[in-house]
Amino acid sequence: ALEPLSVGLAIGVASALTGYLSYPRFYCSYVECCPRAGQRLNATALKAQLDNRLFGQHLAKDVVLKAVLGFSNNPSPKKPLMLSLHGWAGTGKNFLSQILAEQVHPAGLRSKFVHLFLATLHFPHHDQVKLYKEQLQNWIRGNVSACPSSVFIFDEMDKMHPGVIDAIKPFLDYYEEVDGVSYRKAIFIFLSNAGGDLINKAALDFWASGKRREDIQLKDLEPLLSVGVFNNKNSGLWHSSIIDRNLIDYFVPFLPLEQRHVKMCVRAEMAARGYAVDEKIVQEVADEMTYFPKEQRIYSDKGCKTVQAKLDIHEDF
Repeated sequence: ALEPLSVGLAIGVASALTGYLSYPRFYCSYVECCPRAGQRLNATALKAQLDNRLFGQHLAKDVVLKAVLGFSNNPSPKKPLMLSLHGWAGTGKNFLSQILAEQVHPAGLRSKFVHLFLATLHFPHHDQVKLYKEQLQNWIRGNVSACPSSVFIFDEMDKMHPGVIDAIKPFLDYYEEVDGVSYRKAIFIFLSNAGGDLINKAALDFWASGKRREDIQLKDLEPLLSVGVFNNKNSGLWHSSIIDRNLIDYFVPFLPLEQRHVKMCVRAEMAARGYAVDEKIVQEVADEMTYFPKEQRIYSDKGCKTVQAKLDIHEDF
């Protein structure tokens, strides 16, 4: 038979070990955990990521950096953070949403607390809007219950069937709780090509008047975007109650990229592949892109979207 002292010692060691293994910091070093209440974003890291990885978007970087850090530093926000990113393909909307997701949850898009919805994949049928709205509400309710700082990214908003996205309106509003769940620490991000033409026209007007693109301010574009998207029948936000109730905190414009920005993308891609940057190749890839207006060739009509594919044909360097 075991001595009482031996039994007590064994129980004590087991209890201590169990307690150590269940200690949050130890446990969360092996299993992804939801960030602790009051945990703030690393402002320096977020700014560095935006500066080093997102090119030609001074407005988007400035607005998102201030909005996200202000939201993170607020111990008691009145509503979730709602950002709507607009611009043509290849200008960096997906890239910025990925950077932001990685700063909130290190696993980024692979995190179980980051949820990406694609309009054409998750909501394809116009006759199923009612079902989609119910499923969307249940999905968001369940995930925010599991992690208050969940991130929800809705891509292809310009292809979303009107009415679907209004299902999340109760979660974005100024409610302390909805059915016992608080959504005030969550982040919602819309990505859309809608409004891209308005942004491009404004950028061209600035260029034609001799002004620098860096002089374009949010106040020059945000009112155009909010009205334009609300009245755009080809937008998932057409006559949306989310806009009508002013629940989108920022309409973030992504400007068309110039050739110098395309070159930055090429250099970054070469470095990511482990190649030495060859300026001759950089210029060749940039020259292979198409630009508008046709005569002046100021802006890339695909942004940096096809840089990877263009660089592939230069692999022999």
